[in-house]
Amino acid sequence: MTMLLSWRHTPWLILSILSLISFSSSHMIEVTASRKECFFEDLHEHDQMTVTYQVGEGGHLDIDFWLTDPENNVLAKHIRESTGTTSITAEKDGRYEYCFSNQMSTVADKMVSFNVHGIIYVSEELDVTAPVEREIRSLAIGLTSVKDEQEYIVVRERTHRDTAESTCDRVMWWSVLQALVLFAVVAWQVYYLKSFFEVKRVI
Repeated sequence: MTMLLSWRHTPWLILSILSLISFSSSHMIEVTASRKECFFEDLHEHDQMTVTYQVGEGGHLDIDFWLTDPENNVLAKHIRESTGTTSITAEKDGRYEYCFSNQMSTVADKMVSFNVHGIIYVSEELDVTAPVEREIRSLAIGLTSVKDEQEYIVVRERTHRDTAESTCDRVMWWSVLQALVLFAVVAWQVYYLKSFFEVKRVI
């Protein structure tokens, strides 16, 4: 009877651990030309945070990214990257800000998908979780990594599909143009040869 009750409460136990130990969010934003979009997370000392991003549409599929600590010190910076991952461990309490900048472009807007996930630090004195709960925590971290990888693959597949469709359309219209030019040249040659062999009569 005791085992049955414990398994009945296992789902609630898992949800409680995930809500207390880790945080995760996924977003899709449009960064317009000559603009930047910034976000923030409030972290405590020893908390961990990972930001993963991918440019799906626009221009050369590149974006500038940087992440700063509460004192505005740059912890990570990527210039004109199409994808990237940054992981940090907070050294102090405060607001950590990360930005996506499209200021290098004056025309093209960019579509950026990004995930933010992390682990809330729990000191050993307060960490009295059972071994099963520690395993669940480890599995939650692994599942988050798998989710990020799947979303990255989806964005890459969409980008490659759009590129392939665009290339196919260009090849089709180029073939149509070549056919029209070919018919025009053939018609001109036939007309020219016909006029060359014509006998002009003078009355």
